[in-house]
Amino acid sequence: MTTSVVTLPIGPDRYAVPASRVREVVADPRPTRLPTAPAMLLGAFNLRGEVVPMFDTAALLGIGQVSEITVAVVVTTPAGPAGLVVTGLPKVATIGDAVAPSELRGTLGVYPIDGGFVVLLDIDALLLGHASSSAATAALVDPLVTT
Repeated sequence: MTTSVVTLPIGPDRYAVPASRVREVVADPRPTRLPTAPAMLLGAFNLRGEVVPMFDTAALLGIGQVSEITVAVVVTTPAGPAGLVVTGLPKVATIGDAVAPSELRGTLGVYPIDGGFVVLLDIDALLLGHASSSAATAALVDPLVTT
């Protein structure tokens, strides 16, 4: 069985999300910083009138921080759209079966791709699994939506 994915480069590593969960890719998003937001929440940005929270994908995974915000991949979640910051241009690819588990939180396994490997993300577990950050995100973004 194969799955269509969008690869998310973060530094030298590649991660992926199912293509069906990707809404769009945004170049040079300009987030509005939220003063009391957790470190993984970089702010929120306006996407054609919709407020979208922007997350540091590296921080969500527990592997560091993204140093620059140049590209965000907007994914769909049960709580609405969310922007995941990546360090390079995402690409569409196809993966087959997992070859190993992944020990990173919010991931589903390691898959072979283009002569290398990619770690498949579980978007819901990654974003919504951070209960305190999800509550903080909702509390911080809701006032932006109503003003």
